[in-house]
Amino acid sequence: MIIRTPALFFFLSFLSATYAVKFDLVAERNPKPSTSSTPLTALLYIWNFAAAHSLVIVTANVPTEAEQRVDIEILDGSERGNVYLSKKDIKGETRLAITTHESADVGVCLTNHYEGSGNAKVARVVDLDVDIGADAIDYNAIANQESLSILEVEMRKLEAVVKEIVDEVGYLQRREMKMRDTNESTNERVKNFSILITLGIIGLGVWQVLHLRSFFKRKYLID
Repeated sequence: MIIRTPALFFFLSFLSATYAVKFDLVAERNPKPSTSSTPLTALLYIWNFAAAHSLVIVTANVPTEAEQRVDIEILDGSERGNVYLSKKDIKGETRLAITTHESADVGVCLTNHYEGSGNAKVARVVDLDVDIGADAIDYNAIANQESLSILEVEMRKLEAVVKEIVDEVGYLQRREMKMRDTNESTNERVKNFSILITLGIIGLGVWQVLHLRSFFKRKYLID
């Protein structure tokens, strides 16, 4: 069997976790979260899924503008609500790196505060790149440090991408097992509740029959 490495790498490249967006971030004195009706606001969350112990590199390019202050915060959507880092008044190109604690959606929160006088409508154009997992690794630095050839670097990339795929499949399997256990537990509780309701209805019916019989006997309607 012949394995064509370039073709395989081209296929796996579609599974890369790199996200780049460019948008206008409006400045406000009291920023509020964005909604579907107001997509351009001064407080914007951008979410991407990342597996546990994954390297996440956020690169924000924010041009310098007077009377505006852009803050950035990186957090996740887990139950704990981990806040990895927070930085105020970012300018120019800012590069931030974190390592996730658990599998969850990682959010990049950008806030544009208006600090000028009056009610001027101003905004900043923000260029945001989010690299997760294998895409966040600097393979050029690794190649220079370990004197790797181009093919060896590509194989390192393939190894990292395949490991991410295996880890994600394992994560999905654990989620499926957890959901299955929850489903079985729910079915068991519903079954026990149905049996209890049935027994209650039967008992109530028997009590009604005995009560009516006693009532009719007191009224001499039956013997």
